[in-house]
Amino acid sequence: MSTLTKRRKQINELLGDKKTYTPKEAILKIKEIASKAKTKFDQTVDLAVRLGVDPKQSDQQVRSSVALPGGTGKKIKIAVIARGEKVKEAEAAGADVVGSEDLVGKIEQGFMSFDKLVATPDMMPAMAKLGKILGPKGLMPNPKDGTVTTDLSKAVKELKAGKASFRAEKDSGIVHVPIGKISFSEENLLKNFGAVMDGVNKARPSSAKGIYLRSVYISSTMGPGLKVDVNSLDELHEHH
Repeated sequence: MSTLTKRRKQINELLGDKKTYTPKEAILKIKEIASKAKTKFDQTVDLAVRLGVDPKQSDQQVRSSVALPGGTGKKIKIAVIARGEKVKEAEAAGADVVGSEDLVGKIEQGFMSFDKLVATPDMMPAMAKLGKILGPKGLMPNPKDGTVTTDLSKAVKELKAGKASFRAEKDSGIVHVPIGKISFSEENLLKNFGAVMDGVNKARPSSAKGIYLRSVYISSTMGPGLKVDVNSLDELHEHH
């Protein structure tokens, strides 16, 4: 038999014999475990949702992204390509790098110090030549995910707050989404939990039959997975 580490033993004692949790209980328990069985870094809190879909079928894939109202804990550098008045709008919204043709030229020459790139529709023709540089890195602006837009202030603010992208894994139908850091307030973790569950529900394929939400687990990087009672998820709506 493998010997239980001191940390694992401590976690088992903190867990007791409770089998399922409401979202609020689960988050409080995860924070309690992290505060007692400490780690040297700010652990990520993860959600794993097992869906009743067959992602191998092209009409049953679940893929989307959702803005996390409680933030992601990551600092995101945003570049915006726009011209005229739109340059001022992007700067006012808090974009880190803003430019027009000059910025297109810099990127062409290898400037890549940003995490997300937003552009106005009128700049897209000038950016066509950047496709082979930005495409492979997943940085090419795209109207579908809101990065080609005239509403720069909304795009920059949403990206700054943080979006979580998710997709159901091909073999298991499980969606894994990080919903923040253990240092976040309980309120912000619950808000993010709620936003992700809403996003997962909205992404339900019309061809999925039977029970859609099979199970929900929440865990931290070094902590145990706690099973959340699917019937208690309504509690999340109080935190929106």
